[in-house]
Amino acid sequence: MASITLGGNPINTSGELPKVGSKLADYKLVQNDLSVASLSDFAGKKVIYNIFPSVDTGTCAASVRKFNQSAANLSNTVVLCVSRDLPFAQKRFCGAEGLEDVINLSDFKTGDFGKSNGLEILDGPLAGLHSRVLIVTDENGIVLYTEQVGEIADEPNYEAALAVL
Repeated sequence: MASITLGGNPINTSGELPKVGSKLADYKLVQNDLSVASLSDFAGKKVIYNIFPSVDTGTCAASVRKFNQSAANLSNTVVLCVSRDLPFAQKRFCGAEGLEDVINLSDFKTGDFGKSNGLEILDGPLAGLHSRVLIVTDENGIVLYTEQVGEIADEPNYEAALAVL
């Protein structure tokens, strides 16, 4: 279990992030068109998982914008923005912002992605949502980098995540 904060108040997550060098566990996440995406859909590509509580918050929205800007310049790399938001909200946000270089995926049905990767928030006002996490994998789904942001309101270390690519 990781201890993070929300507005300086301690909250806990469901476990530890995947270890660098391990293979990311397979998953089923819902895309904007309500089809299901899994780890194998991104085989052969490097992947940045930008994981956050909700696209309808300032910091989460800023991370999607930042990675959309960065993703346009990355070769053989996709950025997956993962939250428990409904796919309709994710699509609305990116459409309104003109963001086309990230892929939104929703864990709204079961929350299994958050649980299996140790990043589900267990207590406090955001219980059940995902904490702010970056996971970067290589073309084979092997974890190259992880970051559990200590304070939910803070942005992740974009440069460190991009540097491992």
